[in-house]
Amino acid sequence: MALADRVDAVLREGKAPNLHGLVVVENGQIILERYGAGQDVKLNEPLGHVTFGPDTLHDVRSVTKSVVSLLYGIALAEKLVAPPEEGLLAQFPEYQDLAADPQRARLTIEHALTMTLGMEWDESVPYTSTANSELAMEYAPDRYRFVLERPIVEEPGRRRIYSGGATALIGRIIVKGTGRSLAEFARTALFEPLGIGAFEWSQGDDGDEMAAAGLRLTPRDLAAIGTLVLDGGRGIVPRSWIEELSRPRVKIDDRSHYSYQWYVGTGERPSIAAHGNGGQVIHVAPERGLVVAVTAGEYNLEQLSSAAVLDAVLEGV
Repeated sequence: MALADRVDAVLREGKAPNLHGLVVVENGQIILERYGAGQDVKLNEPLGHVTFGPDTLHDVRSVTKSVVSLLYGIALAEKLVAPPEEGLLAQFPEYQDLAADPQRARLTIEHALTMTLGMEWDESVPYTSTANSELAMEYAPDRYRFVLERPIVEEPGRRRIYSGGATALIGRIIVKGTGRSLAEFARTALFEPLGIGAFEWSQGDDGDEMAAAGLRLTPRDLAAIGTLVLDGGRGIVPRSWIEELSRPRVKIDDRSHYSYQWYVGTGERPSIAAHGNGGQVIHVAPERGLVVAVTAGEYNLEQLSSAAVLDAVLEGV
C-alpha cells in the first residue's frame, strides 16, 4: 500500500481523531501533507474549534526543548555560552548561596542538557496543576532559583528525571550569553535562515520566554527543523552539535535514549526525535532520508493520533 493510502486509511478508520497536521518530507521534498480540525488550546487557554492549514500556528509544547538545544549549539559555536562540561552554578553567580553546597556545585551544563541533574522534580501530573513541577516553576517568584534549589535526591548524571526546569536553565544561559531574548535569537539565528517567518513564543509572568514548552510553529516549520537535523545542520547549526545531540547518552528503555534535549531511537528504526505533550512530533529517520512532523490535540492524554499516523508513515521503513 502506498504511503498516502496508508495514512488515509488511518484517518478514514478514525484511528487518528485528533490529528491537526502532518507533513512528510523525503530527500528534502514534501511528499505528503494532511490537515484536520478540532478543539485546540494555547497552553491552557482554549482557542475553540480550529480548522488547521499550512499556515496555522500550533503549540509544539516540549518540542520547544529540542529547539532550545539547537540554539545552544549555535551560541556555543559563537563562543557566547560555556561548553557542556562547565559548571552549571558558575553560569548563575547571582545564586552564590546555592553554589556553597558541594553536591550542587558539582552540577554541569551537560547535566541540564541531558536532564540528569538528580534533583527532585515531578511532571507526572497534568500541566494544569501546581503539583506539576514545571507549572510550579512558572508560578515561582524566580523560576531559575526555583529549579536550582530543588533537593538533590540522587547522584547527578545517573538517570534522566524529565525536567522542564533543566531546559529553563539552558534557555537562561543562552539569554545571558547572547544578550538577547530567546525569541529574538531564535528569529535571526535559526528561524529566518530556515525560512520560518511567523511564530509565537509564550512568555512567563517574568517576561522571559518559556524554554520548556512555549513555542507555536506550523507543521511545515517542524519539518524544516527536522530536515536541518537530517542534513547535519545545513551550516545554520554546526554539524558537530548535530552529531553531539544525535549520540545516545542516557538510556530510557531498550529502544531509546535521551541526548541533548533530543530523543535517539536505537531499535530497528534508528531515529532522532523531538516530542511534545498532546502528540507533537518531529521524527527524523536518517537511513531513509525521511522527516515526519505531526501536530495533534491530545494534550495530557495518550498520544494516539500521532502514534497511529507515525506508524503508518514508517511502515516498511
